[in-house]
Amino acid sequence: MYLDTNTNSKIFSACTATVMSLTCAFVVAIAFIPKETVKFQDLNIDSPAGAAALYQRLHAAAQHVCFAGWDRAPAKVQRAEACAIEAESRAVGQLNVTALTAYYQVKGRPDATLTASLAK
Repeated sequence: MYLDTNTNSKIFSACTATVMSLTCAFVVAIAFIPKETVKFQDLNIDSPAGAAALYQRLHAAAQHVCFAGWDRAPAKVQRAEACAIEAESRAVGQLNVTALTAYYQVKGRPDATLTASLAK
């Protein structure tokens, strides 16, 4: 009986240490996710010109975040391009502005289908 208790205690300790290590690694990984704030208070985003300007800012931010620090190896460039496309799509979908969505679907990613909630 003592052997089982000692073994169970070691297994529990090992599992606890593993969970704590994974949790710490996850928290550190989240902290280092690159982010960039795009300000657009100066734009009338309901107008075609404002939507185009906002899209250009979103596009530049996605390119900056996704290509930062990457070398130009083909596989890494492909991942960075996919990252930028996803970042743009997510930003446009979250903003849920009709003029921006229309501009994005014409200029940015014509094959993209955005789904966004009407609730703000």
